[in-house]
Amino acid sequence: VNERYDFFDKYKLKADFLEYFRNQLRKHDPKWEFVYLHFSNFVHGKCTFEELDIDLCNKFREYLLNAKQLKHSNRPISLNSASGYYSTFRGLLKIAYRDKWLRENINDYLDKIEPQDVKKEYLTLDEVKQLAVTPCDIPVLKAASLFACLTGLRISDILNLQWEDFAIAPDQGYCL
Repeated sequence: VNERYDFFDKYKLKADFLEYFRNQLRKHDPKWEFVYLHFSNFVHGKCTFEELDIDLCNKFREYLLNAKQLKHSNRPISLNSASGYYSTFRGLLKIAYRDKWLRENINDYLDKIEPQDVKKEYLTLDEVKQLAVTPCDIPVLKAASLFACLTGLRISDILNLQWEDFAIAPDQGYCL
């Protein structure tokens, strides 16, 4: 009844936003965990829904633009990573609004981080063929390199592959 008449449940305002964020991690891809860790560092491990406002979100945006990587603390986050992380964070805000944890959709007031165009380097078909016939002292390295070339998967995706990620395709070949 309170929500129907524009009163907001005080319990929801005092609820732990980081706990809500942690619960959302299970439903999404691994990038969400990086965003969670950066946000948790930004708010020093404490943030309620009441504290979550446009100003805090804009400060988090600035934090991402100047933050260091989690794994390599001497290197800054790339602009495109910051853009992706902030986009993910804004997606979380939209979900929280939809789940009625936020009174208004904060996204309507937030500017996104524009990504840069990136020139992607890739091998030509002739270069892949040359790689295939080139001898290598470490057979698994050669196989992994050719697998990456033929699937287009990033090294991080290949390293995370599990046998259960493979399935039999309708043509009786394998697919991911």
